[in-house]
Amino acid sequence: MSDTQENTVRITARIPVSIQETLQKAAELSGATLNQFMIQAALKEAKKLIEHERIIILSQNDADKVFSLIENPPVANAKLKAAWKKHKEFFSENH
Repeated sequence: MSDTQENTVRITARIPVSIQETLQKAAELSGATLNQFMIQAALKEAKKLIEHERIIILSQNDADKVFSLIENPPVANAKLKAAWKKHKEFFSENH
């Protein structure tokens, strides 16, 4: 068996005939097989979704506030100190 076949998996889906016909027509118009078209479309959407989830969009005002807090962090209060202590204890016990 070749390397390519060893590193592939099969994905199946049951879809209505009308959807299959639409996908088939789109695949033909793009010059791809149905399988190629579906993989390309699914991968494009997956990458778009992953990228969308990685980006945080802030207004200019919010961005200024974040950068200001990074440059001038507030003094830790009692709750933050307690949370940090709990965090250190938890991770020192489990790791």
